[in-house]
Amino acid sequence: MNACPSKGRLTRAMAIAALAGAALLLVACGKQEPGTSAKGKGPAGAPPAMPVTVKRMELERVPISIEVVGQAEGSREVEVRGRVSGIVEKRLYVEGAPVKADATLFLIDRAPFEIALAQAKATLAQERAKRELAQSEAERLKSLVQITAISQREYDGAVSQLKQSSAAVEVAEARLADAQLNLSYTNVKAPIGGITGRALRSEGSLVTANTESALLTTLTQVNPIWIRFSLAEADFERIRHAEKRVQVRISSQDAAGSAANGRLNFTGSTIDPKLGTVQLRAEFSNSDLKWLPGQFVKVLVLAGEQQAFLVPQNAVMQTEQTRMVWVAEADGKAVMRPVQTANWIGNDWIVTKGLKPGEAVIIDNLMKLRPGAVVQPQVPGAASTPAPSSPDKAAQKAAPTTADR
Repeated sequence: MNACPSKGRLTRAMAIAALAGAALLLVACGKQEPGTSAKGKGPAGAPPAMPVTVKRMELERVPISIEVVGQAEGSREVEVRGRVSGIVEKRLYVEGAPVKADATLFLIDRAPFEIALAQAKATLAQERAKRELAQSEAERLKSLVQITAISQREYDGAVSQLKQSSAAVEVAEARLADAQLNLSYTNVKAPIGGITGRALRSEGSLVTANTESALLTTLTQVNPIWIRFSLAEADFERIRHAEKRVQVRISSQDAAGSAANGRLNFTGSTIDPKLGTVQLRAEFSNSDLKWLPGQFVKVLVLAGEQQAFLVPQNAVMQTEQTRMVWVAEADGKAVMRPVQTANWIGNDWIVTKGLKPGEAVIIDNLMKLRPGAVVQPQVPGAASTPAPSSPDKAAQKAAPTTADR
């Protein structure tokens, strides 16, 4: 009997051994460190920490400021109207140019009013002559009644005639004054100094007193200029008890269009039920005519100082109900926090409620964040802190290898 194994049996044994070795190799290659993912990036199933930039919150003294849009208007605005009827003969001003008070702007045909004045003068002279005659007659009859040469009735009639003549003189004097006044109204003058508007009636137009045709132009006093604006009820409450200390400024990117010399000269006593706002008005010096009536400007209202946090505007998110920020908590997780804002200074929101000193507000990667997400905070300008390695990896690095031994 041959002791050597047959060739077929030997071949099957070698195949089985090869398959067993391949299986052991696959098991060895697929082995991974306990507690880690297949890629070795942290605890099994957990995403890596997201690096984010944060700003540490510190209380700062900031001004109580409110920025709104206001509209300029003249401190005095008047309509220049013809006070007598007649034909406009001439316009004596340049449209849109400044004029002084009492400057003549239009001339209305004087001829009818000069004739009326002459008639009034003649009537007055006639009535004065009648009064002189009545006075002489009364004096003459007075001496006669004393000696009973005439009856008392005749004398009383003469005295009554004198009184009627005196009254007629007064009426004639009033008519003369009226005629003189109407003649003066043919020179249409500026009631105030200011900027003229366009002429609404040209030469040759008929002006009828006390009608719309009597409106000739408008005149606006722009120095000082008034800025009218509105504040929301909540903003008004912040300055309500400090109106005497309130400063009003005009804010502009152009220094020539800015001003810090405003003062409140009107505060509304009611709140608009539809808009929930209060009307206010500030007065500014405008000697160089920087602002014109109707112009829109940015108004900055300052009412003292307050302690608050400054948060970059890009870190504050707006919702329908409130404003929110992302905060990196001590456990390394991101949470959303509602905050109350007042206004902004430069590129920062003024946050009055919702944050505490030392908290880290996330200012970038906001769209990638989710509540409870693990983050790796980094302060701008500081070296980033590497994420801690897992305990298993640290122990593996510390353990000597077979080659070291």
